[in-house]
Amino acid sequence: MRVLYLRMDLTSTCRKVYGAARGFIDRMTEEMDETTNPARDADVTASEAVPAEDVAASALEPVAPGSDDVEPSVVTPIAVAPEDVSPPVVAPVAVAPVAFAPVVTAPELVPPSRRKQSAVDLISMWLGNLVVSLLTAAFVVIFLYQPVKVEGTSMLPGLEDQERIFVNRFVYRLEPISRGDVIVFRYPKDTSKSYIKRVIGVAGDRIHIVDGLVYVNGEALSEDYVPQQYADWRSVPELTVPQGAFFMMGDHRNMSSDSRDFGPVEQKFVVGKAVFGYWPFEKLGKVK
Repeated sequence: MRVLYLRMDLTSTCRKVYGAARGFIDRMTEEMDETTNPARDADVTASEAVPAEDVAASALEPVAPGSDDVEPSVVTPIAVAPEDVSPPVVAPVAVAPVAFAPVVTAPELVPPSRRKQSAVDLISMWLGNLVVSLLTAAFVVIFLYQPVKVEGTSMLPGLEDQERIFVNRFVYRLEPISRGDVIVFRYPKDTSKSYIKRVIGVAGDRIHIVDGLVYVNGEALSEDYVPQQYADWRSVPELTVPQGAFFMMGDHRNMSSDSRDFGPVEQKFVVGKAVFGYWPFEKLGKVK
């Protein structure tokens, strides 16, 4: 808007200057005409009028120099001062910022029936999420992971008495049981009981124990998970692990009842692999 306003003032100013200049030129032209062609005096009477023939004859007669009868006419130009036409000064227009008041919208009133419906929808959503969570947990516990509690000290120092761990029940459907795995199995002589031991030999391995030192297929087994104070000096004659069975031993050798006592364990008694300890917190982590 400010630019448009300035353009309108300049147009009107130019028009005024043009009109003043045109008037000055017209006045100058009229004055020059009056000076060049002066009008006869109005008080000349008809008796004083000179006939046209005499005027013509006198005009043809030569005028002697020094004669006083005719005075030369002198044309003096009239100095006219030009009008000082200056364009008007247009003051800039200050545009003040417009302050807009914040618009406050009144809160929409929700009818009680709608509120009740919203609460019902919210509770239904919570219940649905709870059911889904319970079903997921049940699936994980039944088919994948099962929490168990360790009772006894036969797996010290790796697993302590009353420690809680998760057992993966599904892993051995995807991979075979390997040496060094810590597994949970049902006691072959009483399936109502479950034991947790470490796999020492798999099917086809030759196991021989001499003064507590375990040999597998003729080579001494390196067992860094058995501290010196937990070792024993028992010996077991060499045996071959049958197909579909495993030789189990506890890490706390002098306090463990294992395959040295009840022989190899068949795979049908295996429950799963101990994978993760969750209680107490200082034992939180992977079972080794």
